[in-house]
Amino acid sequence: MNNIESNITPFLKWAGGKRWLTSRVDEEFSFPEYNRYIEPFLGSGAMFFKHQPTSSILNDLNEELMITYKAIKKDWRKVYQILKRYHKLHNENFYYEMRSSNPRTIYSRAAKFIYLNRTCFNGLYRVNRSGEFNVPLGTKTNVVLPTDNFERISKNLQRARICHGDFERIIEKAQDQDFIFVDPPYTVKHENNGFVKYNEKLFSWEDQERLKDSLVRASERGAYIMITNAFHESIRKLYWGTGFKKEVVLRNSVIAASSSDRGKYKEYIIKNF
Repeated sequence: MNNIESNITPFLKWAGGKRWLTSRVDEEFSFPEYNRYIEPFLGSGAMFFKHQPTSSILNDLNEELMITYKAIKKDWRKVYQILKRYHKLHNENFYYEMRSSNPRTIYSRAAKFIYLNRTCFNGLYRVNRSGEFNVPLGTKTNVVLPTDNFERISKNLQRARICHGDFERIIEKAQDQDFIFVDPPYTVKHENNGFVKYNEKLFSWEDQERLKDSLVRASERGAYIMITNAFHESIRKLYWGTGFKKEVVLRNSVIAASSSDRGKYKEYIIKNF
């Protein structure tokens, strides 16, 4: 079930995020009535904030991302106060100082994560082999945005269990009439994939197979499932014979460095309802 008061704008920009899909959900993709919302690849949480469920499990493999959600849930004011200070201090030198810093509290770690997301190149999250964030400075200068509503975000997160780890462990928690929204990194067979290079840890084809198997088991337990995935023959074959239905949708690509490289691309929507 959900408890929608009004739209909440996601506070992060995320490669492969689903803001474009949320505006089409009610018109093109109606959701069933469900007991609990589960999202194993949370990212910016666009679908979560769209539906504002009364009970949910939220997960991502990115630890700093999930620490950010936990900090906002616990005390959004502390995070916001730090962000306002960063807004005044922002310049090129400050950006690179912050990028190499190691804050200790969850609130300062969350503020750093949001600050870098809003001011780095294209809002990308990328780390080097040492696990250090290494995206250069971008063109955006606003650290505090007019769309910010961390109080509302925190209120919605109070009803969520926030986790960090592998997707399979989270999907295994799904039971009858739970709803799982699945938005994995778009790896295809042969790994010919536009999003893979932005991922901290490569989401391999073996992970795609493991994901499919875990979702089939959840479906057998009675969970409702909606998956977004790459429009590719290997994905079509992967879900062949599972009982899941496939639809093709168009999306705009906005993560390419050059506007000439951006355009409309096909994606699969795969669901069991």
